[in-house]
Amino acid sequence: MNEGRNYVLAIGLSILVLVGWQYFVAGPQLEKAQRQAEIAAQQEQGTSSTADLPTPSADGDPSDVAAPVTGVTGSRDDVISQGERVDISTDALTGSINLTGGRIDDLRLKRYRETVDETSPIITLLSPEGTPEPFFVEQGWVSATGSTANLPKSDTQWDVVGNSTLGVNSPVTLQYDNGNGQIFKRTFNVDENYLFTVTQAVENNGSGDIALFPYSRVTRQETPKTSGFFILHEGPIGVLSDNNLVELSYGDLAEDGRKDFSSNGGWLGFTDKYWAAAVVPTPDTSVNARFSYRTAGGRPTYQSSFVAQDPIVVGASQSGSFTSHVFAGAKVEEYIDDYEQNLGFDRFELLIDWGWFHFITKPIFYMIRFLNGILGNFGLAILAVTVIIKALFFWFANKSYASMAAMKKVQPEMKEIQERHKDDRMQQQQAMMELYKREKINPMSGCWPVLIQIPVFFSLYKVLFVTIEMRHAPFFGWIQDLASPDPTNVFNLFGLLPFDPTGLPLLGGFLALGAWPLIMGITMFVQMRLNPPPADPTQAAIFAWMPVIFTFMLAGFPAGLVIYWAWNNFLSIIQQYVIMRRHGVDVDLFGNIAATFKRKKPAEEEEAK
Repeated sequence: MNEGRNYVLAIGLSILVLVGWQYFVAGPQLEKAQRQAEIAAQQEQGTSSTADLPTPSADGDPSDVAAPVTGVTGSRDDVISQGERVDISTDALTGSINLTGGRIDDLRLKRYRETVDETSPIITLLSPEGTPEPFFVEQGWVSATGSTANLPKSDTQWDVVGNSTLGVNSPVTLQYDNGNGQIFKRTFNVDENYLFTVTQAVENNGSGDIALFPYSRVTRQETPKTSGFFILHEGPIGVLSDNNLVELSYGDLAEDGRKDFSSNGGWLGFTDKYWAAAVVPTPDTSVNARFSYRTAGGRPTYQSSFVAQDPIVVGASQSGSFTSHVFAGAKVEEYIDDYEQNLGFDRFELLIDWGWFHFITKPIFYMIRFLNGILGNFGLAILAVTVIIKALFFWFANKSYASMAAMKKVQPEMKEIQERHKDDRMQQQQAMMELYKREKINPMSGCWPVLIQIPVFFSLYKVLFVTIEMRHAPFFGWIQDLASPDPTNVFNLFGLLPFDPTGLPLLGGFLALGAWPLIMGITMFVQMRLNPPPADPTQAAIFAWMPVIFTFMLAGFPAGLVIYWAWNNFLSIIQQYVIMRRHGVDVDLFGNIAATFKRKKPAEEEEAK
């Protein structure tokens, strides 16, 4: 039947358009824009007049200043216990600042655990050099060309001045006296969430002026494991003024060696699926930003860094300072939006990968979050959003189902036309079009319910996949994490048999089928049986196998997405049934289901052909 063909075409074409747009249009356009912006920035930097300003020394690149060179020396706890440190303690964070180098290199997130088990370890974000996976943030100074100033480096030992524990409204100041008349101070503040404010200051007690360029960098050793999904970016990232959003993979950065940008404000760092670490200059500060790769101590080392374009010139008996920010924590949309709106961080929202369809994804996220605040459960919020979307597009669905009902009423005439012109396809199609015109039927209207559902499906998938608010969000019963697949499995009788079918060689990947995917498949099967099976054997086979294929295909998707699809199917069954009955169509649902399993006799098969 036309409804079946439309359903299949709608799904196939929608997926093809979405994937094709991402790969062949959006991706190349973004890459081209990045290349053009980079060339323009380099040309502008190369032609700008800097004759009257000091310039950083040849070795004054923050990606090279006292770069880490050590290999693995021990476990994380062992390395942390070896040196002097200043504690970090807030409701959101625990960790320490290393007095060797004055780095933030020990940070764990108290609000998040590795698994849904409340006894599992809390998330570790930053780790010091010498551990299996070093990941840390540090600030410093780059000297001007010709300067002999003794600057603090990554192995400098700092002293604590005053407070010895960093907390909210409880800053910590570190101090270093270089013995040549300059005293360097580094003051750390932290808010109640994940933003550090770092003020670097220098007191010049020498006899002459000094010119210094402040820098900030995030260093990551070893190549981290990523999710590997094309819909999610993990790796070096930044928003750098006119260069717009810059996203690099670890592999691309390792191949290129470095990427340089000139920017007015902005930010850059590294993003994981749920966590990120980024350095942020004060808005409107002109900086030279760099993503770089090198091997240090035989280990791959990635860095995101910036150095101020204008120096801090400090005269004799004077002082100067530079303030920047560090974001290190969970990518909570509310906090990130607050930093963007109140602190002026340029397009900081892009730290969360909303994707090219953000104009759909973000409103869905906002609706789910709002309804969760009322209902107290993200799963119930997803169900409520489904009802709202159904209501918003009710007019389209009503027109579609009304047209489908009209087509069902004229089926006898359609069969008569097919029989009368069975040897002349052209005449048959012309007669069909005249019938559609006379009865005011749009044969493509059956695509609307699916076409509307596909963008929502992908956007909801994005919300469940990338937003930390959905991570470990429970529903009811066995669903304790809406962002993870249904943990049950029909092939071990939902846990009654003591083995994991997914662990079987070769076949294991096809045996992940939980209870909710099964429910989704049943609702899809029932919805498609509101109409009789198509007379065409090929279409009938597609109709019969489509629910099975979708059931296995969605089994590995987040449980929240499968629950949405099942609930949407259930609402569609009720909606279509009511509308078709209202238009005088006799819906023989049980008869249609029974006909699906009834084997046709040879004569019937021949007649269908």
